[in-house]
Amino acid sequence: MHEIIWHGRGGQGVVVAAQILATSAYIQGFKGVTSAPTFGPERRGAPLTASTRISDEPIRTFSQIESADISVVLDESLLEIVDIGGNIKDGGLIIINTPHSPDEIKINGRFEIATVDAAGIALRHHLTRGGDIIVNTPLLGAFARASGLVSLENIEKGLVEKLSSEAASLNFSAAKTAFDETVIKKIG
Repeated sequence: MHEIIWHGRGGQGVVVAAQILATSAYIQGFKGVTSAPTFGPERRGAPLTASTRISDEPIRTFSQIESADISVVLDESLLEIVDIGGNIKDGGLIIINTPHSPDEIKINGRFEIATVDAAGIALRHHLTRGGDIIVNTPLLGAFARASGLVSLENIEKGLVEKLSSEAASLNFSAAKTAFDETVIKKIG
């Protein structure tokens, strides 16, 4: 089983990204997929998480993820206030929305770090809503590239399942660019 934790802020689409990944993984052929938000008294802009589990077998675990295989960080500022490395397995993968290279990221431990400027990509693709930059779908492209678990083609199919055809097309264009621009490096 592959366990993924999504870290973001309220309003960034963390829950939607976790759901689209679960749908894409199911289309990919995984027999077990789950997606769950973690809610508390959060408000727009407050740190929050969502999770996705992907398995070749049906999933019978529905608890919160304690130690993930992959962590996806939608907002780089969370690295300063959330112990991202503390809830990921040794040797796991951390995917971060940042213009910085993996070498510039300071997280203690042995991880693979993938970086992509999802915010910059979203702006180039005019991917905004109400003035907010949409980074969750470009990070799905980075996830496809860095993890190899779900193909970019199936990310597109997952977007089509969740969004209108016009929105899916625009979001997929940004996801494809992120796929191409993701940089991956083993740290520690």
